Amino acid sequence: MNGSKIQEKVMPIVNKISNNRYLKATSDGVAGALPVIIVGAIFTLLANFPFEPYQNFLANTGLNTLFNLPITFTTNLLSLYAVFFIGYKMSESFDCSGPIAGMISLLCFFIVTPLANVDGTSFISFEWLGATGFFVAILVGLLVGRIYALIVNKNIVIKMPAGVPPTISQSFTGLIPAFIITPIFLVVAAIFTNTSFGSIHSLVYQFVQTPLQGLGGSFGALLIVILVSHFLWLFGIHGTMVVFSIMMPIWTGLDMANLTAYNAGEPLPNIVGSAFLMTYVLIGGSGATMGMNIYMSFRAKSKRYKTLGALALPGSICGINEPLIFGAPCIMNPKLAIPFILSPIACATIAYMLTVTGIVPKLACIGLPLGTPLVVGGFLQGSWMIAALQVLLIVISFLIYLPFIKSLDKEAYAMEQQEDEDDVDFSDVVFD
Repeated sequence: MNGSKIQEKVMPIVNKISNNRYLKATSDGVAGALPVIIVGAIFTLLANFPFEPYQNFLANTGLNTLFNLPITFTTNLLSLYAVFFIGYKMSESFDCSGPIAGMISLLCFFIVTPLANVDGTSFISFEWLGATGFFVAILVGLLVGRIYALIVNKNIVIKMPAGVPPTISQSFTGLIPAFIITPIFLVVAAIFTNTSFGSIHSLVYQFVQTPLQGLGGSFGALLIVILVSHFLWLFGIHGTMVVFSIMMPIWTGLDMANLTAYNAGEPLPNIVGSAFLMTYVLIGGSGATMGMNIYMSFRAKSKRYKTLGALALPGSICGINEPLIFGAPCIMNPKLAIPFILSPIACATIAYMLTVTGIVPKLACIGLPLGTPLVVGGFLQGSWMIAALQVLLIVISFLIYLPFIKSLDKEAYAMEQQEDEDDVDFSDVVFD
């Protein structure tokens, strides 16, 4: 079976997964919260930069307390931002108002979140507003967004006269859905209050979130993700995007748990997550192609690969290697299929083993902006040892790709030499 036939069979499945409303709303909803997450990450770096004189300066001036405020109201409130945007995107996928559905989602999340009580004073604890409440945020956002869209599309709304401003009209459109949806979650909250769990958060965290994160955060799951995503890449399908849409809810929760622990000065609980993949596995981009890119830029003899390597190198350093994938090419190319899959697996295995044995520290899982350069990103994840490991993985990638890209370069160079010999110079020809 050739590549085009495999692509024809795989593409419908991939499209079905990628276009699934619930997965897409979850993925887009988490992406909507990224600005807030990145702001929290920047202040995490400012508050925890590993340089003792700098830390003493922060402590003496009180800046550490100031820097911790944005961290508290970003990372520790992740579930609030997520539930709003997931409800927003879910409703929007049915062509209904996103902001109103997002606000109702936020309201319902607060309803099912238990209040803490100290000395007779009730208040909302941060316990379920961060990473630990993330799965409930997903469930509430999806359910509210779907129910809201169902009610609105059934035309069970208050219709205002034509002269009423659109913003006022939309607000009244959301009234009946809000009055229908809110009691549903009040009932859910009441039911769980009278159980041993105390809240839906405890049930979901114990029986859904923890098992899923335990499974998704395992080394076996990581290998499956690498194999599936890179197999899809070989046939021209953006495997990373497909797999991320499924794994993002699990890995985001794992990353946020690490970041919360890092900010609190506690031991980091997780190894595998989105940050692990971006820091160690995708060295230079999908396929861990940084080593191949370095060979092409500095060792290639053929003009084709030398030029492509030079053009692709800046992007590869920042983890963007589509020019290399499509230019080498890595897709539909049996000669590069083995290193394209083997290199990220080798990088993942080495990084995992060094981390699990304690030789290299766990990642702080700071949400660095897309395009953060290699080594710099490693250092910002909490230790110079992480940056040093990235350098080692670049060397591993180079060694894995070396025999394959060297062979391709040799073939390309021979073809270029043959083409030069076949060129005929007519400048000295004289016609009588």
